[in-house]
Amino acid sequence: MPPENSIVPLPFPHSSPDSGKEIAALRKSLREARIAAREALPEHARQHHSRLIETHLDALIARLAPQRLAFCWPWRGEVDLVAWVGRWLAGGAAREAALPVVDAPGQAMRFLRWYPEAVMERDHHGIPIPAEAAALTPELVLIPLNVFDRAGYRLGYGGGYFDRTLAALRPAPICVGVAFELARADTVHPQDHDQPMDWIVTEAGAEKALSA
Repeated sequence: MPPENSIVPLPFPHSSPDSGKEIAALRKSLREARIAAREALPEHARQHHSRLIETHLDALIARLAPQRLAFCWPWRGEVDLVAWVGRWLAGGAAREAALPVVDAPGQAMRFLRWYPEAVMERDHHGIPIPAEAAALTPELVLIPLNVFDRAGYRLGYGGGYFDRTLAALRPAPICVGVAFELARADTVHPQDHDQPMDWIVTEAGAEKALSA
């Protein structure tokens, strides 16, 4: 039996995909398999990996020293950074944090200020978002990764929200992808619109993306 947090290999064709349909099918299969593996991660392993991720984030964020940081409320077994962001905020009076908010399909997201006592409501997915909060532009964004590769490319949920948002933000924020190591893949078959991460943080450590 494989280890409980091991990556189950996916069937790939013997030749490289050469059509849009083949690549889309590969990306969909990879996304679904890794989300399922993440959701099935035993709680003790999740807690252990999460503590390591927080330690690596402490060191990286101290090095990058942003004052305005955005993160995502955890969904479908993603790494839960809510408590970590609360501790980061407590470390400096000038620090601000934000959560992304989707206003409409096909549009870039906004980032609304969040703090531990913030009044929250839920979006159409049921994900908590700040209610009646001020917008801010983050210097650094912590981005969940369903799948990622060493180049820093990622697979989200297929809506393209982060790709549109990151392409539109000026100045461009530092992008730090956060995931469990089980999300790693040789390649995500990146497309022209895909926005790569600058850094990747997993329980194994923090690494600069090869494309950065």
